[in-house]
Amino acid sequence: MTAKADAARIPRPLVIGALGLMGFVTVVVGVGRSEGIGLSHMPPARIVRSVDLKPEDRADGAIVIRDARSQDVVATIEPGQDNFVRATLRGFGQARLRAGLDREQPFRLTRLTDGGLELSDPSTGRTVNLGAFGPSNFVAFTRLLPETRLADSGAAR
Repeated sequence: MTAKADAARIPRPLVIGALGLMGFVTVVVGVGRSEGIGLSHMPPARIVRSVDLKPEDRADGAIVIRDARSQDVVATIEPGQDNFVRATLRGFGQARLRAGLDREQPFRLTRLTDGGLELSDPSTGRTVNLGAFGPSNFVAFTRLLPETRLADSGAAR
């Protein structure tokens, strides 16, 4: 019985070496993190273009999205179309209702200098990076920006 127990025992120098290595790695990582060694710092992206959008539900199930400033219709999303835009706007609206807020304040769609696109709700402070949901969903929201709408219509080249 003792022969088996001795055979299963890990040699003491190996245990001491492993603990020493773990301690060394912990100290090196701690110093690196506290001093910023090996970290890259990206400046925050600036706003290129921003538009305030106000979605309105129609009786037929469509969503009319208006520019909150000019009241121009930006897009009409029919039932079964642009489901990502529809679901995202509904999710933002439901978050407002859960927080006890009204639906009067518009949502903000923002294009950033790094090419990113964010949808934010100034009422709740919620912001979503739309690039995180893939290129097709990103493009669905990009079409709501004014310069994109002009390019799509052929008015701007």
